[in-house]
Amino acid sequence: MTNHTERVSGLWVTSWIVLLVVGIITWGLTIWAVIAYRRRKGQTGLPVQLRYNMPIEVFYTVVPLILVLGFFAFTARDQAVIEERFAEDQVDVKIEAIAKQWAWDFNYVDEDVYSAGIQAQLEVDGDGSVNQEELPTLVLPVGANVEIALQARDVIHSFWVVDFLYKKDMFPGKTNYMSFVPEREGTYAGKCAELCGEYHSLMLFNVEVVSQGEYDDYIESLRDAGQEGQLSTEYDRNQNLPGTGAPELKEEE
Repeated sequence: MTNHTERVSGLWVTSWIVLLVVGIITWGLTIWAVIAYRRRKGQTGLPVQLRYNMPIEVFYTVVPLILVLGFFAFTARDQAVIEERFAEDQVDVKIEAIAKQWAWDFNYVDEDVYSAGIQAQLEVDGDGSVNQEELPTLVLPVGANVEIALQARDVIHSFWVVDFLYKKDMFPGKTNYMSFVPEREGTYAGKCAELCGEYHSLMLFNVEVVSQGEYDDYIESLRDAGQEGQLSTEYDRNQNLPGTGAPELKEEE
């Protein structure tokens, strides 16, 4: 779905293949030992007691170490590529995603328009399904270099687009970034992946990847609706906490 998903899935699948091979070998040796060294009919007493086997001990120390270092090296390599931000002049679309209990606001920075969201609403028929039309929606043009600045207005949240195979935490007072290229048009489900309170399960959104023309039309529709300007952290509930620059209360004399 993005320029990173193949890399993420490749790392995931390769890791599981390696681990499956290790598992098969381990299960095979375990079953072989159970059969080969079982107590035979008529045998009594304890089997021959062995204190150690140096070659085997070296083997099962070195091999896991190689596996751990290998997983770390490949993960660090891929993470460095995924986490790398585009150069300023390479960014086509700048988005500011603001998480709040329990919904999402999206600023389209260069276009100077915004979309304010509400938490997921259940269908009136009572079957527990969510009204998809009322979900906050982030619209992105296919093939564009997208950078999303991630901010939280109140508590820790996590921005997760399931089909993108990647998520990132959002912390109050700190901005994290995601840089990627959406490569396939479609609608992709998103959600908060960090337990953030009572209605965490309803903190949902959609990402719509559309053509450039459809993206331009959407931006114009926001302008026509009067949604010009940028939303900010003015409603941040944490601004009166210690250490945030709030004025100190003076005791009455």
